[in-house]
Amino acid sequence: MQEEFKSYMCIVCGLIYNEEEGWPDDDIAPGTRWEEVPETWMCPDCGVTKCDFEMVEIA
Repeated sequence: MQEEFKSYMCIVCGLIYNEEEGWPDDDIAPGTRWEEVPETWMCPDCGVTKCDFEMVEIA
């Protein structure tokens, strides 16, 4: 059984990274798990790094 996709929110600006959607503008394909997003990836809105994102539940 495949694990559900998760979402991660930037704690600085509120941008949401959704694993199901990926981030095609930065060549992160849909379905890319958070663990697979490069450590060098930065929030496209405010420029912080992955360490400033937290997993969130989206209903």
